[in-house]
Amino acid sequence: MQASRPYAMVARAETAAATGQRILDAAVEVFWELPTDQISLDEVGRRAGVTVQTVIRRFGGREGLLAAAVQRESEKIRSQRLQAPIGDAAGAVHVLMDHYEALGDRVLKMLAEEDRIPRLCNIADRGRAVRAEWCGRVFAPFLRGVPPADRARRLAQFVTVCDVYTWKLLRCHTGLSRRQTEQALVELLHPLTEGVCHGSSRTRRRAEATAIQSFGS
Repeated sequence: MQASRPYAMVARAETAAATGQRILDAAVEVFWELPTDQISLDEVGRRAGVTVQTVIRRFGGREGLLAAAVQRESEKIRSQRLQAPIGDAAGAVHVLMDHYEALGDRVLKMLAEEDRIPRLCNIADRGRAVRAEWCGRVFAPFLRGVPPADRARRLAQFVTVCDVYTWKLLRCHTGLSRRQTEQALVELLHPLTEGVCHGSSRTRRRAEATAIQSFGS
């Protein structure tokens, strides 16, 4: 009898964890489908197959549920973004495109409600912080050696090129294909990356060309 008790406790814990994830799945689904001020615990509970009391007992109400859902989704995004290679603009853009193709429209929906629903400001600000942190990590080799007075501006340029609104302009408004959008973003990053990595070799080639011309004359 005693031997079965730990097993039963583990089974209950696993069931509770699965229920919690199911509730978060439903909350995220509802969040992306409905205006934020129309999200109800009743709808979340219905989709998760639990009662409202279960949702409240697990997350303490709507605010706690939203915070937990945001935390989980932020970690997912962070993990996905960590796949981007450091110092490889094309590789980083490819990972970024995977994210925007899957969630770009949803992120834009949230940002459109940001000014109307104050609680979304914190979520949006967290997303901006994650993007800036990602750009600082992925493009770190291109920021080394940049004077401190210029570094903030250079990082802001990277963040702007990699912003969801830049993706929206290229992909949605201009109608570029995914491949074309990816190429356009790499080309926009080129002046910020190529000069830093290859400036010395380019200067060397320029000097060599000048020397050849001088010798020829």
